[in-house]
Amino acid sequence: MVECNGVESPNLEYAQERVSRSRGILPRMFALLREDIETVFTKDPAAKSTLEVLFLYPGLHAIWIHRTAHLLWERNWLFLGRLLSHINRFLTGIEIHPGAKIGRRLFIDHGMGIVIGETTEIGDDVLMYKGVVLGGTSLKKTKRHPTIGDCVVLGSDAIVLGPVTIGEHAKIGSGSVVVKPVPPGATVVGVPGRVVKGEGAEEAFMTLEHGKLPDPLVEAINGLASKVATLEERVHELENALASQERATEQESEA
Repeated sequence: MVECNGVESPNLEYAQERVSRSRGILPRMFALLREDIETVFTKDPAAKSTLEVLFLYPGLHAIWIHRTAHLLWERNWLFLGRLLSHINRFLTGIEIHPGAKIGRRLFIDHGMGIVIGETTEIGDDVLMYKGVVLGGTSLKKTKRHPTIGDCVVLGSDAIVLGPVTIGEHAKIGSGSVVVKPVPPGATVVGVPGRVVKGEGAEEAFMTLEHGKLPDPLVEAINGLASKVATLEERVHELENALASQERATEQESEA
């Protein structure tokens, strides 16, 4: 099986099959736990052992606690849901509102400072780095937080505001601020976020090398500088040609 980030993981494929075949609450719960653990091994090369993943990955703990908080929220035990999410924030440094809907195989790398709002919806196989904010822009009690599609990558300190949709397989660069919808497969960088198209953008995200993402502003400046250099060279050629013509004219006059 090929995952969203181009990584083959037979163990994760097996875990997914176990979830789909599970019948009953407890078997499905343990199958989901195994799938979550295999997701960590698939998306984090620093993971060394199952014991390490179980006890030392706050992003994983935050997802597990949120599932319980979300269950309480859906059953209208609102205070208990908020209380559990507050404990989650204290323990992990990750704030997830119990009303947020999160799909399977979300991986939160490091995670400190992440904020996920009440009406946020996150698809499957999303990769999220520290400091990400999925925030709202309205005081109305309606859908006011982002919808994140499947296989989206959210770089460190990326901010997505409002009820915008981030299409499947999109990539949001580190430090970007997104306030408009992003089409599927697009790469967004900058403040405010701009969709960029450039060689190496897709490859950079496939290898998680966020520092190699294109910068549209720098590319525009470099393009202008290149055109100015070309024009200067052309002006220099014209000046030389004019000077040669003037010398030739003077020589003819003297003759």
